[in-house]
Amino acid sequence: MGSNQPHVVGFCGSLRKGSFNRSLLLHAAAQLPGNYRFTLADISGLPLYNEDLERDLPQSVRDLAELAKSADAFLISTPEYNFSVPGVLKNALDWLSRKNVDTPLALKPVAVMGATQGMFGTAQAQVHLRELLYALNMSLVRRPLVLVGQVQEKINSDGQVTDEMTKQFIEQLIGNLVKEIEQNK
Repeated sequence: MGSNQPHVVGFCGSLRKGSFNRSLLLHAAAQLPGNYRFTLADISGLPLYNEDLERDLPQSVRDLAELAKSADAFLISTPEYNFSVPGVLKNALDWLSRKNVDTPLALKPVAVMGATQGMFGTAQAQVHLRELLYALNMSLVRRPLVLVGQVQEKINSDGQVTDEMTKQFIEQLIGNLVKEIEQNK
């Protein structure tokens, strides 16, 4: 932390090619100040967490840990699967929680948002995710809650956020994340 160019790493809980949550992340990244760098982490190739694999860490885990170490903050966008976060996102967080990768998430700011095609956004998933982030000792940006319901009406076929209220909430969330980053410098 503390570099001239703050680095934000994004995690998308959806692996789908046309992921609405990836579109939200990219929209949010575009709201970062010009001197900030954003990297969208690829969590699709991680093996399922298995303590036996810690003796000789898979390359994909080592790469993700190095990326996380380089981050000043994190931005997570998650869908809601069965009232919780997708397994792929939980798996990535589990790998990054381990001491043998130097727990690169601890004490760093994190902002959360999520989208689903259902009416109620990702309220339940975000409750679970926030509990996980607390357990990981991350500094959670608490407001605003970005719970994008009926996302298919708020992001167009080109992946662009078209809903003004959603744009405003994301802008506020990014503003608060930037404040956290600046306070930690």
